[in-house]
Parts: sequence; structure tokens; C-alpha cells
Amino acid sequence: MAKLILSLDGSVIREVPLDKERITIGRKPQNDIQIENLAVSGEHACIVTILHDSFLEDLGSTNGTVVNGSPVKKHILQHNDVIEIGKYRLKYMGDAPAAGQTPADDFEKTMVLRSPAAVRAATAPQLSGDTQGGGAPFVAPAAAVTPVAAAPAPAVSVPAAKAAEAQPLAAIQILNGPNAGTERELTKNLTTLGKPGVQVAVITRRPQGYFITHVEGASFPIVNGNTLDAQAHPLKDHDVIELTGVKIEFFIKSK
Repeated sequence: MAKLILSLDGSVIREVPLDKERITIGRKPQNDIQIENLAVSGEHACIVTILHDSFLEDLGSTNGTVVNGSPVKKHILQHNDVIEIGKYRLKYMGDAPAAGQTPADDFEKTMVLRSPAAVRAATAPQLSGDTQGGGAPFVAPAAAVTPVAAAPAPAVSVPAAKAAEAQPLAAIQILNGPNAGTERELTKNLTTLGKPGVQVAVITRRPQGYFITHVEGASFPIVNGNTLDAQAHPLKDHDVIELTGVKIEFFIKSK
């Protein structure tokens, strides 16, 4: 289980397991992690965890939230990331890979799409494993997500995970650009779309069906011409998603 290590001036104060989907950080006593310091806002930030991925979101704090020395609004956490809130530090310790799981297994659940600017500079949007264009691919890290969204998805228990697997299999297909027609089955419970730092969304496979949630970026995903909000949005057969200028069709493969 992932956890946070809270410290001040190099001294560890406590360890906080990320044992529920949404954990709040702030000065008010109702927060899961209360930091009694005037530099910390009443409700400063939150961390949302889906499966093995955690997202950090600043909740409009006065003094901001910093990760690895850079201010962030929303951030996909990676192992050993250091969150700074006021003078306090929270080190994120991600899950170790499950027994028998390889980095390739974990990477497989990540969908990679290049931004329009990157497309012009290198190649068209690619699926996971894209290393073309002479540079590192814009990969949304697979080991680190929260619905960093205002309305997180329900926690996934083992029975719920099995129920999600019983859902009809869906897929997505790129509709525009040189890679139009490229298809990817959504066999994982979580698929990340977009470019970190620009626009990121996740598609989650739940017992109730497939949902898309905004994670990062000033622009929200567009579905069928309508801009989404921070809430998780259910996807229907043949919905068209637009993200970083790329249009993607969601469709059910089997019923």
C-alpha cells in the first residue's frame, strides 16, 4: 500500500497509509492529515487514489503546493515524489510491483498520446510504447494516479474489481491524424490518456461501466462536443472524446 511520510526540518512526524480513496490535507481538524500551521490553508490539498495510482490536487490554497521544487495544481504522483506544504514535507512512497509483475505489465495499462505541438515536431499521436520522434514519449506515469478530480470514483474492492471485469469489453480508436484508425482495447481497470503537464484524463472500468475523469490541465476533456467538469463522466457506446486536439471514439466491442 502506498503511503506518505510527513516530516518537518528532517524529522519524521508520522506515516500515513493511503488506505482510502480520498485523503485531505489542511489546517482544519476534519482533514485526514491535519497540519496546524498558519502557512497551511484550512483545506489545502487532497490525494485521490485509484487502484495503484495516486493524484495530488491543490484545493485553491493560499500559499500553494509544491512537488519536487515546482508549484503544481494537479500532479500524478510517482514513487519518491516530495510534496511541500508550508515548511512541511510529505514523501510519497508508491506501491512496490506485485509479485510476478514486471515494469512492462504496469506500463501496458498506460495510453500515450502526443500533444498537437509534439505531433507537428515529431510524429502523430501514438499508443503506449511510442518512442518515435527522437525524444522521450509523453507518458502519463502508470504508477501514480488520484481521480485528482473533485468527485473521485468509488473505492475498488476485490468483488467490485471482478464485477468491473464482467463489464462488456470496450475499446478506443483514434479518429484523426496520421494514426487515424489505431485501436486499443480497454482491458485494464485504468487507462491514462494525454500528456502530463498539458492535459491528462483517465478512463476507469467500474462495475457500473466505463467513466472518464479529468486529472490534469487547464482544459477539460470534451465528449460529444460538450466540455466536461471535474466529475467522473460515464461513457456510452460511440462517444467521441477530444483530448489535446486528438479525437478518440469510445465503443463497446462485445455485449
